[in-house]
Amino acid sequence: MYRNHTCGELNLSFTGRQVILAGWVQRIRKLGGMTFIDLRDRYGITQLVVKEDSPALIKDTADSLGREFVVTAQGIVVERSNKNTKIPTGDIEIELSRLEVLNPSRIPPFTIEEESDGGEELRARYRYLDLRRPPLQKALMLRHKMAQETRRYLSNGGFMEIETPFLIKSTPEGARDFVVPSRMNQGQFYALPQSPQTFKQLLMIAGYDRYFQIVRCFRDEDLRADRQPEFTQIDCEMSFVERDDVLAQFEGLIRHLFKAVLNIEIPAPLPRMSYKTAMEKYGSDKPDIRFDMLINDLTPLTRDTEFSVFRNAAYVGAICVKGAAGYTRKQLDELTEWVKRPQIGASGLVYVRCSVEHDGTVTYKSSVDKFFDRKALAAWAQVCGAMEGDLLLVMSGPETKTLESLGSLRLEMGNRLGMRNKNVFSPLWVYDFPLLEWDEETQRFYAKHHPFTAPKPEDLDKFYSDDPRDLEQVNANAYDFVLNGTEVGGGSIRIHNSEVQERMFRVLGMGAEEVNTKFSFIIDAFRYGAPPHGGIAFGFDRFCSLFGGSESIRDFIAFPKNNSGRDIMLDAPARIDALQKKELGLR
Repeated sequence: MYRNHTCGELNLSFTGRQVILAGWVQRIRKLGGMTFIDLRDRYGITQLVVKEDSPALIKDTADSLGREFVVTAQGIVVERSNKNTKIPTGDIEIELSRLEVLNPSRIPPFTIEEESDGGEELRARYRYLDLRRPPLQKALMLRHKMAQETRRYLSNGGFMEIETPFLIKSTPEGARDFVVPSRMNQGQFYALPQSPQTFKQLLMIAGYDRYFQIVRCFRDEDLRADRQPEFTQIDCEMSFVERDDVLAQFEGLIRHLFKAVLNIEIPAPLPRMSYKTAMEKYGSDKPDIRFDMLINDLTPLTRDTEFSVFRNAAYVGAICVKGAAGYTRKQLDELTEWVKRPQIGASGLVYVRCSVEHDGTVTYKSSVDKFFDRKALAAWAQVCGAMEGDLLLVMSGPETKTLESLGSLRLEMGNRLGMRNKNVFSPLWVYDFPLLEWDEETQRFYAKHHPFTAPKPEDLDKFYSDDPRDLEQVNANAYDFVLNGTEVGGGSIRIHNSEVQERMFRVLGMGAEEVNTKFSFIIDAFRYGAPPHGGIAFGFDRFCSLFGGSESIRDFIAFPKNNSGRDIMLDAPARIDALQKKELGLR
């Protein structure tokens, strides 16, 4: 046998037993005539000991070892004299009677420790070595547990796990598709699914009223720390439901995962917030509610002023940073430059310090003192709930853009002041999103979520209006699950009526021929008794990263891509040879 125990399970209860272990050499220490070897597998580390009176063969083998050699070791479990309380096996060690090298190793290009000395690109090139490190092992174990608990909860709730195709038809809307040329149908292409959206709706029509799948999805889009070209969703759909039915069902899943994986009790029901409130008070449709610092509208107080920047602005808003009146001019100038970055896009920043004099009088010192007297600044402070010691940060401009900029500034101040503790979890639902978004460049509407999202029933009259102003006011019967300022899941009640679906495509600017070519299958299906249905998809990689306290999803994916969408280890994507191109009908 190569092993009969793992390197993480032995303790004092095994004392005196003969055991066989196998794994990788983590480190070697020679102390006088004794040699200590830390043997590692994914379960833990166990110390092996070669004594002065050990057989010569064992001593010679131990002398030949290097880091990451693969070995099998046999011996007796004994109590350690110098215990290591930092590891579960720290009370024991193995006195060796046999040591065999199964495979030697080159010296690894970086240290395989909790904290590695390898840079990100180097570790990506040798991902199979990086995956030996404890942080990544813990990340993948957490991912495994979340997947298992998700399957357990949904299966116990009557959901069926059903696989859907990866080779499908390319459709418009959303991100760009990855396409796959067909050898048997030259000149034609499959697309990889951005999500199983239409398939899960077809399953509802087929009568499978509770479906789920932990499924791979593909989007050809620009990447960030929390994006990958291939990613995983917990994809779910239910028939004969309204919005509150869906939210109640998946609040249960969310609370179950928190309890089973992190042993955290999440109170029910989860908070709910309208899209309108989220934008007006947090400047984001995915608000981080772990801290306050809400956005306040100062527009009515800045209309009649000589300060043209405010007078001519569509919107003036402010956040109140508690206890930050002591910010220096250098720090405030740095913040001003921060908001001017292209990612934020603000033209500037106004500040107001709220201080108190020795006699108890509250004074206001601002960067616009020449335009606003103490009475005006006091009115701002009252609206924002500012007290002595607080700092107001004020921005102006187009309403939506300014709210988004203030939302970004709010998060930055939350980071700087340590208000965004990754071990504190504040989930919520955001609902009543706009159904449509108008794009000035193309002069047409796009679906805010996707074209199968149903309008709210009370907005159907506006949905059938030809007036763009009415269409802009239609709310979607949609909802997002937000956790700590990150959108983790999104879903909606779906369109299940063929006429409503055809109307949606017309609003999105599609002609009858285009609709027939690309979507006739789903519209025809709606004509064969489609039940009311709705669902949700959770970003599984993102969910895992938040549970693991990381901003990046890469550590929770075994073999991720880099920011350019490349697999550095495999050197993919890569060119294909002339014969493959010829077979596929490609030039």
